Amino acid sequence: MNGRIIALEVTRLEAAHLARLVGQFSDLVDGAETADGDPAIERLAPDAYEDAEAAREFRALTESDLLDRRRDDAAAMIATLAAASEISDDPDDRALRDTVAIPLDPAAVGAWLRTLAAIRLVLATRLGITDIDDHDADDPRFGIYDWLGYRLDGLVKAIEGSG
Repeated sequence: MNGRIIALEVTRLEAAHLARLVGQFSDLVDGAETADGDPAIERLAPDAYEDAEAAREFRALTESDLLDRRRDDAAAMIATLAAASEISDDPDDRALRDTVAIPLDPAAVGAWLRTLAAIRLVLATRLGITDIDDHDADDPRFGIYDWLGYRLDGLVKAIEGSG
């Protein structure tokens, strides 16, 4: 990216929903130490080895740092969304549909990419998606998963276009 700023355009309503979703993700990661056996947490910090003992040792050494990084990335993403996600409680407020540009420097872009991908991974786990055949575009439960994929794809394309 060569230090360029990318402007991500979202509506205020999208920004508010995204900020809440990232907040929920952050809460999940914060509770990871007490979420023994949660498959979503296990996918966020996957085993590095097939050997059970080696995988357990590796997890003991790295899981905390990896989850701290995920927390930091989520916090950075929430910080960049703060101004754009301030909305009124009035569902008829036209400002909800206003498009705002969120400037992302290279560090913020990295945090966004990692956080969006991690949230999609959690949703995939919760929805039972392990391969492309598990996804049902007609099932409304996959809407947020698809929307996050759209946003992630748009961010990747913006990065590619800036290089």
